Amino acid sequence: MRPEPLPPLPQIVPVLAGGGTRLSAHVGALKALGELGVDYRRIVGVSGGSIVAALHANGWSPDRLHELAVDIDFGRFRGYSLLQLIFHGGLSSGNSFEQWLDGLLQGVRFKDLALDLAVVATDVRRSEPVVFDRTTTPDYPVARAVRHSMGIPLLFAFQDYGDSVLVDGSILSEDVLHRDWAGDGTPVCVFRMRSRRDAAPPVRRRRRFFPLPGYVQMLIRTFMTTLSREFVDAKHWPHTVVIDVGPHSPIDFRLSRADKEYLFRCGRETVRAIMPRKYPEFGLSETGPDAARTTPAVDLVPALVQSKL
Repeated sequence: MRPEPLPPLPQIVPVLAGGGTRLSAHVGALKALGELGVDYRRIVGVSGGSIVAALHANGWSPDRLHELAVDIDFGRFRGYSLLQLIFHGGLSSGNSFEQWLDGLLQGVRFKDLALDLAVVATDVRRSEPVVFDRTTTPDYPVARAVRHSMGIPLLFAFQDYGDSVLVDGSILSEDVLHRDWAGDGTPVCVFRMRSRRDAAPPVRRRRRFFPLPGYVQMLIRTFMTTLSREFVDAKHWPHTVVIDVGPHSPIDFRLSRADKEYLFRCGRETVRAIMPRKYPEFGLSETGPDAARTTPAVDLVPALVQSKL
């Protein structure tokens, strides 16, 4: 007698929205989805979330992403060039970041990815989204698309793309992120981060001979933190998971390893607790609908290390 086939895993399209340097929270969210038994064939990345989404779509497991996220020194990507700011709109060109990511991705193009990936940037010339994916830009370098989506105004230089000028995808309205990404009605879940105003540490003022770069960075921090507290429209709330990341801002380049582990736990524990409530039709539990099948099918590359949590 043949055993009955197992029921298919519940499907969503995860949208990893924003986050900046707090990307380990998105890694925790992906880890939790696997533990809950949630599957996905397409993933969307915006701004900092596009880094995690791109590597995951190329076969990186949550455990491998976790190790990268807690070890990376974000300060290596900062820039302080006022000429770059004046002529190109950002203190840093972003070239070192793109080269770093392209090395991790081994120069992969969208058509070569294991998962369908969409990376979203904002065209400030037309005030509309620009989407990079397997259908619209199959031969485009994934690392370059992520660099477009990571274009935090004033921090990274604006990027020309055809007749478009691209900046950070987080500037877009929520409606863009909640579209039918799969084209077949598969539920979308947008994972967003929120920092707490009352938990933010006081900013220590330093005397500098030329203080303008410091003022620009304070302006960027305020702008990006305000975006992370943006009101969630009631119509999108059922398909939005907000991860409270405490005092950490999207451009906190001095995150310690402990901070990054904390952010990972925030993402993991929030998703484990909230997803069963957001999607009761899936019958989710913390052990997943079938304990032997809780790892998403995209976990194609063996992890270099096991998660320490």
